[in-house]
Amino acid sequence: MRARVIAVTTVALLGVAALVTPTHDARAGGPGGQVTIVAHRGASAYAPENTLPAVDEAARRGFSWVENDVQRTKDGELVVIHDDSLTRTTNAEEVFPGRAPWKVKDFTAAEIARLDAGSWFGPAYAGTRVPTLKEYLRRVEHNHQKLLLEIKSPELYPGIEREALKLLGNEGWLDRQHLGRLVVQSFSADSLRIVHDLKPGLTTGYLGTPPAADLRTYAGFTDLINPSHKSVSRDYVTAVHSYKGPHGRPLGVFAWIVDDAPTARNVAGYGVDGIITNRPDVVRKALSAS
Repeated sequence: MRARVIAVTTVALLGVAALVTPTHDARAGGPGGQVTIVAHRGASAYAPENTLPAVDEAARRGFSWVENDVQRTKDGELVVIHDDSLTRTTNAEEVFPGRAPWKVKDFTAAEIARLDAGSWFGPAYAGTRVPTLKEYLRRVEHNHQKLLLEIKSPELYPGIEREALKLLGNEGWLDRQHLGRLVVQSFSADSLRIVHDLKPGLTTGYLGTPPAADLRTYAGFTDLINPSHKSVSRDYVTAVHSYKGPHGRPLGVFAWIVDDAPTARNVAGYGVDGIITNRPDVVRKALSAS
């Protein structure tokens, strides 16, 4: 393979597949060309996932794209956390005994703000909090980063799409400049249709591997098809790229979750446009040496 050099650029996402307008982002050349590297839940191998320290750690390591998960509290606050239960990444069982099963939707924002979301990862992060989406957006903005925002389990939170878009708009993330730094994704095709209908200019990504025969339908409301790396192949990537999305550009492919060098090189060889990873530095090093 030809030697390739890491491009340290910022990528403006102009709708989709190639996330390619350069300025301060870490991308690496792989066999399929330039591959955008997205820090999954922040640099979550090195700091507690979906927290502000994880966002900062991604920035410190030179990665502009971060991914997060958004859910809703009992009183309607949007918060950044992956699981619909608080038990894995916070001390909710200790702080609120008797509140099983400790679902995010059953706690107020003030209650969740009391929880420690860092000690499970390591003592250095004791006292880290579950961020609200507003706090998270402001940290991403402060770090001049870009965001791949996942609407998590939308079936649990009717109307969350409109609420998320309202908050994004209030925080300035739906203007022309920010639309080049934002993707909203979901495992729910229905949720993405809602997002696309409400904000047609916004880039969206479907999490999953739709049959190739169904890609034409998906191309009506999503710009990216984001499959597990275990379900992707060169032929599938080629099939995805053969369709144009709602913004008139070829659909893109971001594969997840790739944390080791051999898999990174293999997936890049399929021609994917991006890789979502807990270990972005491992992926960058692997692809720059390909």
